[in-house]
Amino acid sequence: MSAEVSFGRKVRRDFFATPLDSVITLAFSALLIYLLYGVLSWGIFNAIWGGDSADVCRADGAKHGACWTVINVRWRLILFGLYPYEEQWRSAIACMVILVTAVLSCIPYFWTGKRLALTWISGFAAFYLLMKGGILGLPLVVERDWGGLSLTVFIFSSVAMIGMPMSIVIALMRRSKLPLIARPTAFLIDVTRSLPLLSIMFTAAVVIPFVLPQWLQGDKLYRIIIGFAIFFAAYQAEIIRGGFQAVPSGQEEASAALGLNYWQNLWYIMLPQVFRAALPPTINQFVITFKETSLVVLIGFFEVLASGAAAFGTAEWKFAYKEVYVFVGLIFFVFVLSLSRYGAYLERRLSVEQR
Repeated sequence: MSAEVSFGRKVRRDFFATPLDSVITLAFSALLIYLLYGVLSWGIFNAIWGGDSADVCRADGAKHGACWTVINVRWRLILFGLYPYEEQWRSAIACMVILVTAVLSCIPYFWTGKRLALTWISGFAAFYLLMKGGILGLPLVVERDWGGLSLTVFIFSSVAMIGMPMSIVIALMRRSKLPLIARPTAFLIDVTRSLPLLSIMFTAAVVIPFVLPQWLQGDKLYRIIIGFAIFFAAYQAEIIRGGFQAVPSGQEEASAALGLNYWQNLWYIMLPQVFRAALPPTINQFVITFKETSLVVLIGFFEVLASGAAAFGTAEWKFAYKEVYVFVGLIFFVFVLSLSRYGAYLERRLSVEQR
């Protein structure tokens, strides 16, 4: 009862303290209810859910809400893109493998360097073999035929797996006491961070083939992933360097007094505290990286956003672009919210363990 009273007092104090506060609160509440009702009316109450063609949404007497029929009919194109229709089960299982890998990495049992690395390497290898094929009787599907959500997941996972170890190495080189190592590394970080990601992708996709011999060029998708990973590593290295600065200098002195060498001190003493201190910006960097995968559409790849555009790109469905973008937005929302909530869970758990 006292909690209810205190809550009521807090609401009155924060929102109804003066007549002007009361008017503003009621006005904004009415506006919020009006907007929420409009969204629910369009997306749920007056929406059309069934059917197998656009005619059900154009018919006389049809409701004037969202036409979710486009998702019923075109969801395969949105999720799998150009991947061969008869092989799309492989793309679905591959995405599930990455999802299971991510869930396993959230379990404290796997929170060691070796277990976490083994889990992600195994999961990513299974993902790649399922998508690529060419072994175990699976037909070969080249990278230019990949698309949809599976391509987005592949790019994100590849950038994270390449960029995170690279960022640790770059951060250590940036902190080196040797100017010959520290200064060029700082210059590399500053140059990379001063460039837009799109320009790095464009350079990797278009400019590199004019500079390198053909045998060194590789596939365009992998060049973009490497450029993206370098961009990720430059930002993440500064986050890690900030984590190092947050660790008291006495930690290194104490480890030296115990007789630990450089690598033992780094692995057992410094890095666990560095990642604890750098956890919030690290989660934020992963969230930004997942959203920035949509930029590959400008380089000619058929990721989930481009697949969504193709879903309403025909004359039959050109009116249903709002529904498709809402569906694609929900996909990004689910992934980003999951990353954010897991980051919040880690912060709470690590703060408890630190106490």
